[in-house]
Amino acid sequence: MSEKKKKKKDSQLLIRINGEERDQFVSLCDELDTSAAREIRKFIKTFIREHHNNDDDLT
Repeated sequence: MSEKKKKKKDSQLLIRINGEERDQFVSLCDELDTSAAREIRKFIKTFIREHHNNDDDLT
């Protein structure tokens, strides 16, 4: 078993954004061979780490 324990993705976050920005973001993610969801999850994890740097439970 790997050292990092994967947490089950069991929630959704619905946001409203400008359609043109959404399309540009999704296109750029495609060009970079990643997904929009992956990049948003990465942003959220980084944001949490930066603002709660004492929490050991964050992966």
